[in-house]
Amino acid sequence: MEPVLIEKELVKELTFKEPVTVKQEPDILKKLEEATRLGNGYHTKVGIIFHDDEGLKRVNTTIWATGQKFICLKGGMWIPIDHIIELKF
Repeated sequence: MEPVLIEKELVKELTFKEPVTVKQEPDILKKLEEATRLGNGYHTKVGIIFHDDEGLKRVNTTIWATGQKFICLKGGMWIPIDHIIELKF
C-alpha cells in the first residue's frame, strides 16, 4: 500500500489513538537519531512513513527532536515513534 503524501502542517490534525500492528524498520531509533542530527545541523528533510488512525501517511520534513516515545517536527508537531514505519533519506 502506498502512503498518502501530506504537508507537514497537517500532522497536527491527525490522530494516533489506535494501536499499530505494522512492522517497523529494525534500526528505526538509530535512523531517527541520525535524522534529528541532520535536521538540526543541516536542515535536512527526511521522508517519514507512518500510520495514523486513518492509514498510511508520508511527510517530508526535518525532525527537530527525538524523545523516548515521540519525534518533534518544526512547529511543535509530534508523531509517536511506535507509529513510524520507515524513514527515507
